[in-house]
Amino acid sequence: MKAVAWHGKRDVRVENVPDPGIREPDDVIVRITSSGVCGSDLHLYEVMTPYMKQGDVLGHESMGVVEEAGPEVTAVGPGDRVVVPFNISCGTCWMCSQGLQSQCETTQQREHGTGAALFGYTVLYGEVPGGQAEYLRVPFGNTLPIKVPEGPTDDRFLFLSDVLPTAWQAVEYADVPDGGTLLVLGLGPIGEMATRIGQHRGYRVLGVDLVPDRIERARSHGVEVYDLRDHDDDLVEVVQEATDGRGPDSVLDAVGMEAHGAPVAKAMQQMTGLLPTPVQRKLMETASIDRLHALYLAIELVRRGGTISISGVYGGMADPMPMRVLFDKQVQIRMGQANVLRWVPQIWPLLLDGDPLGTDAFASHHVPLDEAPAAYQQFQKKDDGCFKVVLQP
Repeated sequence: MKAVAWHGKRDVRVENVPDPGIREPDDVIVRITSSGVCGSDLHLYEVMTPYMKQGDVLGHESMGVVEEAGPEVTAVGPGDRVVVPFNISCGTCWMCSQGLQSQCETTQQREHGTGAALFGYTVLYGEVPGGQAEYLRVPFGNTLPIKVPEGPTDDRFLFLSDVLPTAWQAVEYADVPDGGTLLVLGLGPIGEMATRIGQHRGYRVLGVDLVPDRIERARSHGVEVYDLRDHDDDLVEVVQEATDGRGPDSVLDAVGMEAHGAPVAKAMQQMTGLLPTPVQRKLMETASIDRLHALYLAIELVRRGGTISISGVYGGMADPMPMRVLFDKQVQIRMGQANVLRWVPQIWPLLLDGDPLGTDAFASHHVPLDEAPAAYQQFQKKDDGCFKVVLQP
């Protein structure tokens, strides 16, 4: 089959790899019809290269049609249309029973001290082949795949794999009071979806970004947007003026480790990338520092007694934190990989009732799987309004 394979920094290729097969009696094989390219994939494309191997198959936002099911699978069968959550969770362990599927005890990567395995995402998370391919082996066929109806296009349901539950959890963790104010830092796919969810819940929603297309997209549906290019020096003051002098009740950091405006950390990341792989890993596991501009900004912006929710991915092990400020302001912080299946029951009705979150038109680019290398490059550079890419085998 054809699949998107990693071959080095900014080097992904579409090549032939072995077809997946049934390994366990509850496995299913899914013929992929759509697979998203995520901002987290760009971390593998650029920063997390020490944890990748040549030929690793990428992709963790997938849906398709069940082609084959193991003998113990009863929940789905050949011909069923399914979405595949990005975290690989058994659905039956204690963590899964608590709605913490991202910490599944069956697939935790204890060797690396990390949580549940992920599709298409480095040795730290199981090195499981991903879904930017023609076929995908999906374990736990009775509990993991999400069966969806025929009718609407793939885009209506595809984002249940990651974008929707990640944004939903981020807003949930932001703990915005009724009628309160949510500020979203970063208006990429997760941040943009979070603004829509915040508006759906009746919050006043502010947004911050510096990419013109993303700013206009958020502004078009009523988000109060601040262009960081215009407010790089006075954003905190301007936002406070707009929020009764206090700041927003909640700030959602949807940016993460590759934030704009952190030249020292960026230089360290680039220098680390020049070292031999074992040395890179050692540095990343003991001394790596993220670009923390977005998180520091969130700490400044949030009102006293407010909440910061972090959905942007961070990978640093020695990140300096302004503990005095956090303590003095009495700031609450919540974060973590999305627990996809926990949020599906709450999101599901919105996908069947008029599409209020706008999933049908959410992606900006649909391209054949063969064009994945160019799509990755375009997505990273944000060329031609490239906001969200969906690959179609």
